[in-house]
Amino acid sequence: MSIEEKSVDVGDAIPTLDDGAPGNQSQWGEVVQNAIKAERFEKSMSLWDGLRLYPKAVFWSMAVSMTLVMEGFDTNMMGNMLALPSFRQRYGRVSASGGYQLDPAWQSAVGYAPAIGNIIGIFVFSWMQQQYGYRRTMQLNLILITGFIFIVFFANSIQVLFVGELLCGLPWGAFSSSAVSYASEVTPVPLRGFVSLCWIMGQFISSGTIYATHNWTSDLSYKLPFALQWIWPLPLFILVTLAPESPWFLIRQKRYDEAEKSIRQLSVEDETLDAKQTVAMMIRTNQQEEEINAGTSYWDCFKGADLRRTEIACVAWASTVLVGSSFANHPAYFLEQAGFSTSDALQLDLGLRALAFVGTLVSWVNMTLFGRRKTMLVGELVLATSLLLTGILSVPGDHNQNAAWAESAMIFVWVFTWDAAVTTTAYAIVGEVPSTRLRGKTVGLARNLYNVAGLVGGIINTYSVNPDAWNWKGRAAFFWLGSCLLAMSWAYFRLPECKGRTFREIDIMFARKVPARKFERTLVEEEGGEVREA
Repeated sequence: MSIEEKSVDVGDAIPTLDDGAPGNQSQWGEVVQNAIKAERFEKSMSLWDGLRLYPKAVFWSMAVSMTLVMEGFDTNMMGNMLALPSFRQRYGRVSASGGYQLDPAWQSAVGYAPAIGNIIGIFVFSWMQQQYGYRRTMQLNLILITGFIFIVFFANSIQVLFVGELLCGLPWGAFSSSAVSYASEVTPVPLRGFVSLCWIMGQFISSGTIYATHNWTSDLSYKLPFALQWIWPLPLFILVTLAPESPWFLIRQKRYDEAEKSIRQLSVEDETLDAKQTVAMMIRTNQQEEEINAGTSYWDCFKGADLRRTEIACVAWASTVLVGSSFANHPAYFLEQAGFSTSDALQLDLGLRALAFVGTLVSWVNMTLFGRRKTMLVGELVLATSLLLTGILSVPGDHNQNAAWAESAMIFVWVFTWDAAVTTTAYAIVGEVPSTRLRGKTVGLARNLYNVAGLVGGIINTYSVNPDAWNWKGRAAFFWLGSCLLAMSWAYFRLPECKGRTFREIDIMFARKVPARKFERTLVEEEGGEVREA
């Protein structure tokens, strides 16, 4: 028996489009036919059609995703602050190698306190997101972050700074999971996955700010970047308040009239676009998922077909760390220890953020033309090659400035490729692979594995490049080469291609246990839900 036939068996429990009241079999049949029309229309939609019909969806997904600017700003800022002599003098101690250095343990603690806060915040606020929606969750956390920044700004010791960064991580966790889920749910098939540009923008702004203040000798050189975080909460609170709630959330809450209104707010009036049919498609997909797995708890993420979906989302996001981001994506401190001046190291980092911005734009083209799987695999191959060359060049780079510049050039190649082919692709994968009923929790679990991987990777990287610890310098690239090859092997065997698929099709292919390498050429019947290889 097909999934679609099982849906019909529930009889009077099936809702209608009109008012959410129980409907009969003929009413459900009408819902299915409208859903098929909407799904057919969405699958035929080109990228230009999506932009033309859903410009407001693009705007609101980008507006909500601007909360990632704050996360990108801070995560990049702490890595670059280690290159500021005034910061190290304020919170560090005199080093045996000369100058001031933070104790390696506290350097790791402060740098990755937000990741610990992220882990806690994601678990707490994923529940709130499921109960009260994306908008309410974002509003609360924008209020919280405004207060927590005070602790970081006025921190008079490394211990207080640690507590402040830990608390700031709580709302950043909510932002990182909610923004990805919201953007995936409000945009049609051809527009999914284009949210990580906001994260890159945050990194670019923080790099520019720290470069502008790096010659200052007062505490303001590192306090000003902290203070700039207060710019974001108020305008973002206003935008989030005005944004329409996700129609998928409203469908899960059985608020069908509000879901239809939300779709109209996200799209333009056009004779080819029928909001009622789109709502029907969402109801059909939600009903199908209830048949496969009715639960919505964290435990349900590890049951049946959802276990595989959770694995893919989690490992795809963690892979962005495994390919070497702890080492190559925060290069200012590493470059300084490799012999570059503070000014040159920060200038190079600022250039890298601009390159990352361009790389993210290129990733949109890559995902549109080649899909997720091919983009990820080719990107990881290029990253592995650049890490190998970085490690080789680091040997003469200790004594030869030309080799050191060549080493930094490999870091440029790595950063561009990471943004053009890996991290943005991971955002798309994490947003579209989970079932709609478990998306918030699955994205939260994926982000937490990413945070744990980043925490462990950060500790390893801190000790590997700190001159008072292992002092591997550029030879740390060899370590990350190994983990990059592991990530690439996983992607080859386990990562499916979901480009151009509706959420219903993705549900069915996972329920049918279609192998990852056959996703791209698998056809799903519009009515019965049967699958066959093209």
